[in-house]
Amino acid sequence: MLQVLADRTYRHLFAAQVVALLGTGLATVALGLLAYDLAGDNAAMVLGTVFAIKMVAYVGVAPVAAAFADKVNRRVFLVVLDLVRAGVALCLPFVTEIWQVYLLIFVLQSASAAFTPTFQATIPDILPDEAQYTRALSLSRLAYDLENIASPMLAGLLLVMVSNNALFLGTVAGFTASAVLIVSVILPSPQPSAPRGIYDRTTRGIRIYLATPRLRGLLALNMAAAAAGAMVLVNSIVLVRGTLGLDASALAWTLFAFGAGSMAAALFLPRLLDRITDRAVMIGGAALMVLTLATLAGEVAMGGLIWPVLLGAWLIVGLGYSAVLTPSGRLLRRSAHPEDRPALFAAQFALSHACWLLTYPLSGWLMTQFGLVPAIGVMTTLAGAGIFAAARFWPSEDPETLEHTHDNLPPNHPHLQEGRSHTHTFIVDENHPRWGSKL
Repeated sequence: MLQVLADRTYRHLFAAQVVALLGTGLATVALGLLAYDLAGDNAAMVLGTVFAIKMVAYVGVAPVAAAFADKVNRRVFLVVLDLVRAGVALCLPFVTEIWQVYLLIFVLQSASAAFTPTFQATIPDILPDEAQYTRALSLSRLAYDLENIASPMLAGLLLVMVSNNALFLGTVAGFTASAVLIVSVILPSPQPSAPRGIYDRTTRGIRIYLATPRLRGLLALNMAAAAAGAMVLVNSIVLVRGTLGLDASALAWTLFAFGAGSMAAALFLPRLLDRITDRAVMIGGAALMVLTLATLAGEVAMGGLIWPVLLGAWLIVGLGYSAVLTPSGRLLRRSAHPEDRPALFAAQFALSHACWLLTYPLSGWLMTQFGLVPAIGVMTTLAGAGIFAAARFWPSEDPETLEHTHDNLPPNHPHLQEGRSHTHTFIVDENHPRWGSKL
């Protein structure tokens, strides 16, 4: 897996991702503690609202940013967004009201909504070989898991010496270091695209996404992952600090368990994906999350919540979570021409976070109003519905090439040099506006 780091450009970008996510992980712990300080037992509702604001920014900003991303220098664009995020994080230690948290989080996450899809769409241009790209995806998943492993561990150590708010300074350092690393490399220019209107540019990625069966299945699995993940990220603070009565370091270790499971899955996924289809791995991972949450609900209903049981459940949920999310970049790369990749990655970013926009506040509200077992029951049902929909939308036979007939093009169209009926790698585009054998 580590051989992809021999590429200097990717190595620097991966390092930038790692340091930025270390800082973001510190902010995740600090936000949970800040919410508890400001709202007490209503912290789950506050965190649910914070995460919902984050998702609103992601859903609304990402497609618009993607529409203009190929018109600006990628390196300058990413560096400016990193500096904006650092500036916002610098303000967070000074907030005294919940509304101030909401406002700053919206600005920070709007910058992230423009940054992340652009960053992700750059990697296939740097590593065009699919085997190398698959390993880069696993490394990327490992980097994301630092939010739940290294960052909570570091937060636990720092909390012995500094206040909760001081953790936000680590976020500032992470975003600043990310900007410096991005400056140190030359990034490939975006593939030029045909001139299009603003509506077409803004919605193009989503239209390609929803017209592609494997991506409709991915969207359903995103919902399953969001339902399970929201139980972990929104409710861990109340379960650890409120229900179990444990300290702040216990919260860090609880989030660590989730991240450890996700990291373990990312380590073996490249070899597994060489032998098993993306569909089987992703649906299997979602099923593992559902089974684990249902088992946890049964344990709690019979004997109450025990911290070691919670740690074990979050570990296994992390395994399934990574199995769902890690291969998603392969599906996106396979489903778009290079010039459409930024738009498609932005569509995945926006649509997947639309799922989180539902599950974050729903999970916090269910936990606050009804308690752990009903919350798990509803979120598990939602995740199960996602698995069922994915199996329906995404056929088990998913060939890259498809024999099809064009009735939608004039006889002299350049695409019809091999006749109206032909076979080639099928990707939704202007010549193939929908999926199917007859166009």
